[in-house]
Amino acid sequence: MATKKSSYQRGAVNTQLLVIIGLLVLTVGLSGLSAWLFIQYTDQKTNVDSKIAVAEAEARKQQAEEDDIKIKAIEEEPNREFAGPEDYGRLSFKYPKNWSVYVATDPTITRRGNEYRAYLSPVVVPPIEAENSRYALSVLIENEAYDEVLDDYRKAIEEGEVKSSPYSVNDHEGTRLDGLIDKDIRGSAVLFRVRDKTITVSTEAETFSDYFNDIIATIDFND
Repeated sequence: MATKKSSYQRGAVNTQLLVIIGLLVLTVGLSGLSAWLFIQYTDQKTNVDSKIAVAEAEARKQQAEEDDIKIKAIEEEPNREFAGPEDYGRLSFKYPKNWSVYVATDPTITRRGNEYRAYLSPVVVPPIEAENSRYALSVLIENEAYDEVLDDYRKAIEEGEVKSSPYSVNDHEGTRLDGLIDKDIRGSAVLFRVRDKTITVSTEAETFSDYFNDIIATIDFND
């Protein structure tokens, strides 16, 4: 009986040893597999991160190039855009970028705020209060009907001091006036109806007639 027990014990020991060895081999194998997978993951992540970094750098470069093109285009653009207030129809037009703009806010100039006035001239706008000031371009949007404003020029038109002709731009119909547009002021003006108001864009010096023609060709506003 002792012999049988001893053989049984040896068999159990051998089985346990095999199981332990198997577990060790499996553990080592799993550890190796985990290490291999981690290395593969690290390599793949490094590759992906590198590709992302390259793509982001390329995108930044492309954006910088596009921004440079836009900035260069703006710098080379000879004009700027004038934009009036929304409640006055948002009058807009292009004017030389070396001109200055002055928007009058003094009630003594704007008739207690019932109208919108802006003045444009090369480099510096002359003093608004001075009677002898002449502007390359002036903008007036007043709360008066178009026909009433046009009637103010009727006598000068009939006497031949002012030439009147229809004017159209961007589907807006108006009237162009050339000649003695104001007391002692020879120039040109265009009048447009905008809602219950009237837009008058004028030049008070024939010297600027070429600029005036270019500017009024870009006029637009919200009816």
